[in-house]
Amino acid sequence: MYWLSLVIAGAFEVFGVISMNRIIRQRSILNLMMMVIAFVGSFSFLTIAMNGISMGTAYAVWTGIGTVGGALVGMLMYNEARSGLRILFIAMIITSAVGLKLIA
Repeated sequence: MYWLSLVIAGAFEVFGVISMNRIIRQRSILNLMMMVIAFVGSFSFLTIAMNGISMGTAYAVWTGIGTVGGALVGMLMYNEARSGLRILFIAMIITSAVGLKLIA
Protein backbone atom coordinates (compact mmCIF):
# COMPACT_ATOMS: atom_id res chain seq x y z
CA MET A 1 0.00 0.00 0.00
CA TYR A 2 2.84 2.40 0.82
CA TRP A 3 4.54 1.78 -2.50
CA LEU A 4 1.27 2.43 -4.34
CA SER A 5 0.97 5.72 -2.45
CA LEU A 6 4.49 6.58 -3.54
CA VAL A 7 3.70 5.89 -7.20
CA ILE A 8 0.57 8.02 -6.93
CA ALA A 9 2.64 10.80 -5.34
CA GLY A 10 5.05 10.60 -8.27
CA ALA A 11 2.19 10.77 -10.76
CA PHE A 12 0.85 13.89 -9.05
CA GLU A 13 4.38 15.33 -9.24
CA VAL A 14 4.46 14.82 -13.01
CA PHE A 15 1.01 16.39 -13.29
CA GLY A 16 2.32 19.35 -11.29
CA VAL A 17 5.22 19.82 -13.69
CA ILE A 18 2.84 19.69 -16.66
CA SER A 19 0.70 22.31 -14.91
CA MET A 20 3.76 24.52 -14.40
CA ASN A 21 4.47 24.33 -18.11
CA ARG A 22 0.85 25.26 -18.84
CA ILE A 23 1.16 28.30 -16.58
CA ILE A 24 4.25 29.43 -18.48
CA ARG A 25 2.36 29.11 -21.76
CA GLN A 26 -0.95 30.62 -20.55
CA ARG A 27 -1.54 32.20 -17.18
CA SER A 28 -4.97 31.34 -15.85
CA ILE A 29 -6.65 30.54 -12.57
CA LEU A 30 -7.51 27.06 -13.85
CA ASN A 31 -3.85 26.24 -14.59
CA LEU A 32 -2.80 27.64 -11.22
CA MET A 33 -5.44 25.57 -9.41
CA MET A 34 -4.38 22.44 -11.30
CA MET A 35 -0.78 23.01 -10.20
CA VAL A 36 -1.73 23.58 -6.56
CA ILE A 37 -3.94 20.48 -6.49
CA ALA A 38 -1.19 18.40 -8.12
CA PHE A 39 1.51 19.42 -5.65
CA VAL A 40 -0.79 19.10 -2.63
CA GLY A 41 -1.70 15.61 -3.84
CA SER A 42 1.94 14.78 -4.42
CA PHE A 43 3.08 15.82 -0.95
CA SER A 44 0.04 14.20 0.68
CA PHE A 45 0.67 10.81 -0.90
CA LEU A 46 4.41 11.13 -0.23
CA THR A 47 3.58 11.68 3.45
CA ILE A 48 1.42 8.55 3.47
CA ALA A 49 4.17 6.55 1.76
CA MET A 50 6.76 7.66 4.31
CA ASN A 51 4.71 6.02 7.07
CA GLY A 52 5.92 2.65 5.77
CA ILE A 53 8.99 3.43 3.64
CA SER A 54 12.15 5.04 4.94
CA MET A 55 12.45 8.74 4.17
CA GLY A 56 15.58 8.41 2.05
CA THR A 57 14.16 5.64 -0.11
CA ALA A 58 10.74 7.28 -0.48
CA TYR A 59 12.23 10.64 -1.43
CA ALA A 60 14.69 9.13 -3.91
CA VAL A 61 11.99 7.08 -5.65
CA TRP A 62 9.54 10.02 -5.62
CA THR A 63 12.04 12.37 -7.23
CA GLY A 64 13.00 9.63 -9.70
CA ILE A 65 9.37 9.19 -10.76
CA GLY A 66 9.04 12.94 -11.15
CA THR A 67 12.27 13.23 -13.11
CA VAL A 68 11.54 10.35 -15.46
CA GLY A 69 7.92 11.37 -15.87
CA GLY A 70 8.85 14.97 -16.60
CA ALA A 71 11.48 13.95 -19.13
CA LEU A 72 9.13 11.51 -20.89
CA VAL A 73 6.28 14.04 -20.99
CA GLY A 74 8.71 16.59 -22.41
CA MET A 75 9.79 14.21 -25.13
CA LEU A 76 6.29 12.95 -25.98
CA MET A 77 4.17 16.09 -25.60
CA TYR A 78 6.57 19.00 -26.08
CA ASN A 79 8.91 17.60 -28.72
CA GLU A 80 12.05 17.75 -26.57
CA ALA A 81 15.22 15.94 -27.64
CA ARG A 82 15.09 12.12 -27.80
CA SER A 83 18.77 11.27 -27.90
CA GLY A 84 20.07 7.84 -27.06
CA LEU A 85 22.08 9.16 -24.12
CA ARG A 86 19.02 10.86 -22.66
CA ILE A 87 17.06 7.62 -22.86
CA LEU A 88 20.00 5.72 -21.33
CA PHE A 89 20.10 8.04 -18.33
CA ILE A 90 16.32 7.82 -17.91
CA ALA A 91 16.69 4.03 -17.87
CA MET A 92 19.42 4.36 -15.23
CA ILE A 93 17.07 6.39 -13.01
CA ILE A 94 14.36 3.73 -13.39
CA THR A 95 16.87 0.97 -12.60
CA SER A 96 17.99 2.83 -9.49
CA ALA A 97 14.41 3.25 -8.24
CA VAL A 98 13.70 -0.45 -8.81
CA GLY A 99 16.92 -1.31 -6.97
CA LEU A 100 15.84 0.78 -3.99
CA LYS A 101 12.48 -1.02 -3.97
CA LEU A 102 14.20 -4.41 -4.01
CA ILE A 103 16.47 -3.65 -1.05
CA ALA A 104 13.96 -1.67 1.02
